[in-house]
Amino acid sequence: MSRVPRLIGYALMAAAAIVAVLMKKDGVASVGPLPAVAVALFLGMVGVMLVFTDMMVRGLYAQVDAARTAGDGDAQGDDGD
Repeated sequence: MSRVPRLIGYALMAAAAIVAVLMKKDGVASVGPLPAVAVALFLGMVGVMLVFTDMMVRGLYAQVDAARTAGDGDAQGDDGD
């Protein structure tokens, strides 16, 4: 599994932070036709979504792998009775 989506998410969150700093420091009111606040919120939201989704999928794969290596007897329905 590639870590590219998570890195893109971190980059989007950093871009949102940069837009927020520019709004605070330089008084940037808009980015193109959109308000700067909307751009910052959107970039941050998409970035967080990518990072958390990647982490959840990695956790799910880790659980499936742990269950698979725990024993093939359990996976075949053998309860040990």
